[in-house]
Amino acid sequence: MGVATKYVSKKPDESGFIHWSPEEDQIWHDLVSRQLSCIEGRACDEYIAGLKLLDLPRDRVPQLEEISRVLRQVTGWECARVPALIDFDRFFKLLANKQFPVATFLRRRDEFDYLQEPDFFHEIFGHCAMLTNPAFAEFTHTYGRLGYAATKQERVYLARLYWFTVEFGLLRRPDGLRIYGGGILSSPGETEYAVSGDKPVYRPFDPVDIMRTPYRIDIMQPIYFVLDEIEQLYELAHQDIMSMVHQAIELGLHKPMFPPKDKEVVGDYV
Repeated sequence: MGVATKYVSKKPDESGFIHWSPEEDQIWHDLVSRQLSCIEGRACDEYIAGLKLLDLPRDRVPQLEEISRVLRQVTGWECARVPALIDFDRFFKLLANKQFPVATFLRRRDEFDYLQEPDFFHEIFGHCAMLTNPAFAEFTHTYGRLGYAATKQERVYLARLYWFTVEFGLLRRPDGLRIYGGGILSSPGETEYAVSGDKPVYRPFDPVDIMRTPYRIDIMQPIYFVLDEIEQLYELAHQDIMSMVHQAIELGLHKPMFPPKDKEVVGDYV
């Protein structure tokens, strides 16, 4: 996880209050209103239940403490303000302490549809509702503890597990695919694309397979891994994930299902 960024997070005042501008309040309103419409019939029940618990305001950007208050009561998590991108050490340490990192900047209107860095809307609307779910919260906590103790190579493989679950995970329901990954739930284009059924490849949930699968951050995902039940994440949290990491390392990576971004650039996918 790199730390170079063009965004600057807002700092709270002496009372811990972050002052968002009227323009940012309007951007938040427009982002939430649009995405609520997009996820209807596509988001999983666990996410919708969490969204109801959070009771996010529409007319203004919420304060982190409003979100943390709910999370503490339900699963013991809370939000932690961070200055945009952070390094892997801090990222894993926060998760290991049940603190979800949230960058306190909001995308500009000219970046309304997409930006590569996770902003306040992505973290709060995309992820925090799922942190009210005990199985998801337990998995994320375990992931943080393992990642904090992992080597650099092991972290690269763990990053793929996070990507295809917390960010881009899907659930299979009797009436179709449902979304629980925050990277999808905060993107109108990917919300529709992920459950369209005609373009992506869908594979059953297999942690070793996942950790062998490269991804790119700047395209619609060509492949998704699908859970049968969200409780599979709780079960995984109590298995030997690091032995799976080592198995994936030994087996090596699958061939990427996408072209390189730039043939002259090395490292454009993970």
